[in-house]
Amino acid sequence: MTATIMTDAAPNMQQYLKIHPDDNVLVALRDLPSGMPISFNGEAFTLLENINAKHKFFVQDMNTDDDVIMYGALVGKVQTNIQKGSLMTTTNTKHAAGEYAYRGVNYQWSAPDVSKFESRTFNGYKRKDGRVGTANYWLFIPTVFCENRNLDIIKEALHKELGYAVSDKYQQYTKQVLQAYKEGKNVERFDFNPVSTQAKERFFKNIDGIKFLNHTGGCGGTRQDAATLGALLAAYADHPNVAGVTILSLGCQHLQSEMLLEDLKKRNPDFDKPLLVFEQQLTESEEQLIFDAIRETFLEMVEVNKIEREPAPLSALCVGVKCGGSDGFSGISANPAVGYTSDLLVGLGGKVLLAEFPELCGAEQELIDRCTNEDVANRFIHLMRSYNELAMKVGSGFHMNPSPGNIKDGLITDAIKSTGAARKGGTSPVVDVLDYTEPATKPGLSLVCTPGNDVEATTGKAASGATLILFTTGLGTPTGNPVCPTIKVATNSKLAKHMADIIDIDTGGIIEGEKTIEEMGEEILEYCIKAASGEIIPKSVLLGQDDFIPWKRGVSL
Repeated sequence: MTATIMTDAAPNMQQYLKIHPDDNVLVALRDLPSGMPISFNGEAFTLLENINAKHKFFVQDMNTDDDVIMYGALVGKVQTNIQKGSLMTTTNTKHAAGEYAYRGVNYQWSAPDVSKFESRTFNGYKRKDGRVGTANYWLFIPTVFCENRNLDIIKEALHKELGYAVSDKYQQYTKQVLQAYKEGKNVERFDFNPVSTQAKERFFKNIDGIKFLNHTGGCGGTRQDAATLGALLAAYADHPNVAGVTILSLGCQHLQSEMLLEDLKKRNPDFDKPLLVFEQQLTESEEQLIFDAIRETFLEMVEVNKIEREPAPLSALCVGVKCGGSDGFSGISANPAVGYTSDLLVGLGGKVLLAEFPELCGAEQELIDRCTNEDVANRFIHLMRSYNELAMKVGSGFHMNPSPGNIKDGLITDAIKSTGAARKGGTSPVVDVLDYTEPATKPGLSLVCTPGNDVEATTGKAASGATLILFTTGLGTPTGNPVCPTIKVATNSKLAKHMADIIDIDTGGIIEGEKTIEEMGEEILEYCIKAASGEIIPKSVLLGQDDFIPWKRGVSL
């Protein structure tokens, strides 16, 4: 993958696409019938079978164990002799990726033209340490799963009374179904008639939400799990989108409140946000615990509500880039478009976080060659190898990452998926490599060690400081995050229309030849500026899609 390929791969009403000059496969941009003549770069042949859109077919005869090249990289090995014009499948192609090592490459990079954005600002929440939030949330944190029920009760009370409840339409629907059943009507043919109700006005105008980090950890697992969870929860408490924190603790769990507070002090010695701690085993009753937590939180929120949005430079943005429910178009539309947005942000002095280490398998050498020094490169190599080795020890490995949905829509091997996924990070130098929960401190592109699992990855990106997440998807996924607004970017227009309730941006125009990658990348940045200013609310936020899954540092792909 090179800077040239990032911008030149946009198809122009084509039926198929060769992404890189060295590739020996083409990508079908539309359903192609068996027998269709193909003419490409002086080669003429006929398709031997139907090729569905997003899938790949071979442009030359292949022999067993031949290399399959895509994005200019090794992405698989042929398992049997294949004729050109044949469909790539999981039967005839298996995952393979090239070896990688530090080579001391002097990577040269020129940022794209950012002149139209240089004087732009977004309206964010400035914190005393200089960071700027794109939202202003109050956060509830349990130190242990035993407090989840108490959090649920508090959430229902605060959300309904303070105007943060998402919708009551499903409650209305259930009520009407029940009534119809009582009246002896055919519920299977039930027509829902929603009652128009005015949403409760939000009491705190400058508090964008009250968020709750329900989880299944804190006790009963290994002490290492508790320590990792403590670092993660501390990262969320310290997040620039968080204005204040309420901690609920049982009292006897592995992750003691004192441990969490110590983690928070290590992360930010100057932490000065309002922070409340309630220990259930030191309180006279569960009822009193909930009363106290609601009352004292409310009083602190009165003060936090005095914080208002102020103009901030785009260099204050920290954007995580993620893909999930990926398809065969991810690597040629949404991911490179987000990659161009990433390059614009880096050119403006902002931060970009690329994670999902199992989905960088096959793209390692290109990323290593972009590292700014040997220490950064060696840390990436160490984390990648140790992670994959851990997976191999339990009978798995990065090669087993693609899901059935990925494969069905054209991502046959992990290396195909990964080399396309890596394009979200653009072409800028890699300035830092962060282990799980480590904060991003350097302007530019940083790699963050997380699983590829959608929620574990977004959870990790927010922990490293992402204040917005750009999430590309070809199949559709509702993933969101409690403290980091998550923007959904569709790879194709069919998905954008079909799942319009969860999709924010449609990059299908790239596939149709209506837009270039650069044009789409600029549009995505414009959306980010509005979302960071609170002018547009991403669908995942509107739906209350607050997904949070801590990584236990065991094997998760």
